[in-house]
Amino acid sequence: MSKQLTAYTLHMGPAKCAVDIGDGSERGEYVNQDYILNALGRPHRGVSLMTSYYPLDKEFPARAHEAYKDMEIGGAWDYPYDDYETYKGGLIGMKDKEPFCWMEDVRRHGQDVLITITIDPHVGDEHLIAIAKDLSVYGRVLARINHEATGNWFSFNKRASYTEVAEFFARVCKIFHKEAPNVKVILCLDGYKDLKSEKMEKEDEFIPAIKATDIYSVDRYLALHWGWPFDVAEPGGNSFARYKVGDIYKLAKKSYERYTKITGVKKPMVLSELNADGDVTGPYDQAKMVKKFVDLIKNDPDKWLSAFTLYQFRDKGRLGLEIEDPNNKDVGIKQPVFDTYKKIIHDDYFLPEMKKGKKTALPARLRWGGAEDADGLSIPLSFDAAPVFCEAYFEDDLKDLNLMMELNGRWFYKAPGTTFVDFMPAFFEKPIKGAAKLDLKIFAPPASGKNDPSQGKDWQTNYYTEIGSLPKIRIRTTPVAK
Repeated sequence: MSKQLTAYTLHMGPAKCAVDIGDGSERGEYVNQDYILNALGRPHRGVSLMTSYYPLDKEFPARAHEAYKDMEIGGAWDYPYDDYETYKGGLIGMKDKEPFCWMEDVRRHGQDVLITITIDPHVGDEHLIAIAKDLSVYGRVLARINHEATGNWFSFNKRASYTEVAEFFARVCKIFHKEAPNVKVILCLDGYKDLKSEKMEKEDEFIPAIKATDIYSVDRYLALHWGWPFDVAEPGGNSFARYKVGDIYKLAKKSYERYTKITGVKKPMVLSELNADGDVTGPYDQAKMVKKFVDLIKNDPDKWLSAFTLYQFRDKGRLGLEIEDPNNKDVGIKQPVFDTYKKIIHDDYFLPEMKKGKKTALPARLRWGGAEDADGLSIPLSFDAAPVFCEAYFEDDLKDLNLMMELNGRWFYKAPGTTFVDFMPAFFEKPIKGAAKLDLKIFAPPASGKNDPSQGKDWQTNYYTEIGSLPKIRIRTTPVAK
């Protein structure tokens, strides 16, 4: 076991450009965060969850494809309301169901909730107040309301004019800002479709929404088969498209610049959905196009983008890092873009900033303000050579803590009740040669996934954990027996 360990203060801040991951939609099921963490080796800033809220429809909250299973449809958005997992909170009040169990899973694994909700624009303020109160306990939340709002495929656009959709969005912002100040609202429009255009798509109608939002956004696909799953993309078809990567990048950046000019305010800009559809490109070009786009982000001196969301982790079609096994929805089939994306998110440019401070005494108070603002501990570990065993034991007061830990670039989760974590996977893909000194980083997001109102006035944005001792570390550089 380890000798006496020393702890230092540690602050985690935002990356130069953050990375988020889509997890579940009309095209795929939710994948638990333990699986994603172990597959990709690090948590994301946020996890994007897709939901719909149409409580005025008598069939709600049944999911659309189940409520209308006998209905003949010719496209993904032909149902009376959007076929995402239904948001069962608000005035429905089923907060032990989706998406709340998912939000808790996301947060206990050290990530922020990034929730999309398509909402019937005819609901009254009482519904919006209830949703805001739902979200008020989940710390730093990013809420994308009625996304791709200048399109014509979602139900909210079929039920209201663009002007009405924009005014509804502004109403959502006003209510959320009052009832849940921890929530930042994302406006997702199509932005520019043509580099020669003076204005963004339906810009005039959406001025109230553009001015009200906290975060600017557009979705950007480098290739997309929008006819999936109702046809197969073949040469000569009209249900898909492939674009030039550089043009898509320029359109996204120009959209940010226009948003900023309209408001006069440099708010954060995100790409809420980004990928190339393997149905169009095939698996190899898909990976190449994603890398090319990300390289443009890294090499742009203007640094205009705050984050992008890869859509998505596992997909029934070819818009995922994994394809859902058609024989078993719980099994993912890794695609070439998986390894490309894994390399991207382990690049320093996309990693959260870490600042090590002074030596600290125990007990220490750790603060979780979110994936871009947290205070933890850094524990120096010494290695005489590449380890054969490297593990931690959590006893007594440590046993029930909820911890996220990083060693040698690889992140690990310790759930409440877990007493042992094997750190050896940190050396399988990134071995050390000879002696080395590495810091074990520890953070403590809330075990329940929710913040605690009893912790003080800042409870909606901060969650605190006291740690009274350090784990026992076992490091061996040779096998136990030869």
